[in-house]
Amino acid sequence: MASDPSARADAADSAIDSVSVLSEDSRRRMFAFIRRARRAVTRDEAAASVGISRKLAAFHLDKLVDAGLLRARYETPGGIRKVGRQPKVYEPTDAQITVSIPDRRHELLADLLLDAVLTQGADENAAQAAMRSAGRRGRQLGEAARDRTRPGRLGPERGLTVCERLLDQFGYEPVRESPTELRLRNCPFHPLAAKATELVCGMNQSFLAGYLQGLEVGGVRAVLAPEPGECCVRLGPGDTDRDDETAQDG
Repeated sequence: MASDPSARADAADSAIDSVSVLSEDSRRRMFAFIRRARRAVTRDEAAASVGISRKLAAFHLDKLVDAGLLRARYETPGGIRKVGRQPKVYEPTDAQITVSIPDRRHELLADLLLDAVLTQGADENAAQAAMRSAGRRGRQLGEAARDRTRPGRLGPERGLTVCERLLDQFGYEPVRESPTELRLRNCPFHPLAAKATELVCGMNQSFLAGYLQGLEVGGVRAVLAPEPGECCVRLGPGDTDRDDETAQDG
């Protein structure tokens, strides 16, 4: 919830590509050697670390560079300038690889909780601050999406179509059960939701209700409708008799 969902989707794709690159044994061992070295490593050093030829090492190192896991430059080890071309050296990038199937967004939940702690008012408890923080973040994302796409008036069907994009990017695995109802097949906050169900599910509902509000989707509500193995929230018709807490102002 803290970051742009399309950017997160791109990052997830990149992480999967990186994991694929690291599936080759020599490549993975060279990458580990270079990370531990804490300095720029030459091709010869990388090759020797796994006992392969310099030419084969170059192939694997270039794959790691292409995947964004290493960066390459030309430098004389030790800073001693010599006649002729400087050797190519490799060092780790700041890339962090996280892959989870099904998708989990624990860092997003942590970001909302941190925001709640930092902004908690004197007239609210911790849970109330968390709900407010989640609702406000959802509204901000909805408003940003509306400003970016300028969709005009959004009724239930078109509104849910727009919502599906965000929900898919955040790992909810939305399924259209009817033209005006979305079921969310994955809980991005599992298993933390099982440890603090009332808090996490309440924040989840507030976040999605806030998104609907910011996007200005009419005739749709975020309601608690827990099912085993799925998200606790459903997006459905606004005339439902289920309890729905409106996202709190913040």
